[in-house]
Amino acid sequence: MAEEKENQESTEQEEKEGGGNSKLLLIVIIVLLLLLLIIGGAVAYFLLSGDEEATDQPEPKKIEKKKKVSDMAEIGPIYPLDPFIVNLVSNNANRYLKCKIDLELDSPELQQEIDKKLPAIRDLIIRILSSKTVEEIQTAKGKQKLKEEIKRKINEILTTGEVRNVYFTEFVIQ
Repeated sequence: MAEEKENQESTEQEEKEGGGNSKLLLIVIIVLLLLLLIIGGAVAYFLLSGDEEATDQPEPKKIEKKKKVSDMAEIGPIYPLDPFIVNLVSNNANRYLKCKIDLELDSPELQQEIDKKLPAIRDLIIRILSSKTVEEIQTAKGKQKLKEEIKRKINEILTTGEVRNVYFTEFVIQ
């Protein structure tokens, strides 16, 4: 029995010593995790906060966006044109374009000049539209180019002002 008591006492001591090692290991792991969290938090703070120069650059972009919004608030007089129905250039089938165009003018006085030159302006727009293929005007980029071309050609024949923008209020390709 004395041997059994000695064996039990020796195993209890080993368990206590082993338990001490596992406690030490647990403490080291917790300390390392805390250090990683602190370092990770510091890195995140520096990356997200950035420096003052980086925060100064986005502000002008915000101002530019506000200017664009204010430009839309300052739309000039609108001159609506009757709808256009034209044949498009096509090799294999008859393709049609029906569109309604509104012109944004820079001044109300320009409306009188457009009234006088309306047949020439409509003819100009019809020639431009009928010279296009479906592929040219199907995309948003193609429509934008078409708007610019119409605006440029109309402004060439105007004398008292200019067309600021061309708006498609209807645009159907069939």
